Amino acid sequence: MPVPQALMEIVALLEGMSEPERREMLVHYAEISAQHKPVEGAEYAVRDVRRDEQCTDTVGIFFRLDEDGGAHFAFTLGPKVQTLTRALAAILARGFEGSPVADVLDTGPEIIDRIVGSTLVRLRSRTVYYMLERMQQAVRAR
Repeated sequence: MPVPQALMEIVALLEGMSEPERREMLVHYAEISAQHKPVEGAEYAVRDVRRDEQCTDTVGIFFRLDEDGGAHFAFTLGPKVQTLTRALAAILARGFEGSPVADVLDTGPEIIDRIVGSTLVRLRSRTVYYMLERMQQAVRAR
């Protein structure tokens, strides 16, 4: 399955780290997640802001296509959204930036396992897949 090159670079970096290093890097991505907020005045084809049962607070997914058909995501995260969800949002937004829509839709949930690592996947269960699912829903809704 095609996975955008930028996302694969992040995955390769994380996979090369020990579990403690990976956790530190995920915290770093969570801390910079605000860099991916919606741009004021930008036109988004999808603006989906809601609180789902599997999330602790409101999550907004904003999606647009550029003139070349590249995907662009932004998001808003309520103050109670957990660190791992914040990290995954930042990683996926950066990794999908400018990618073809088909690559976003074809990215399977196993990429989340590779980003997060087996220990955290077991601890967090299905909630680690939340951001990928929401982003793919936004692409389908356009």
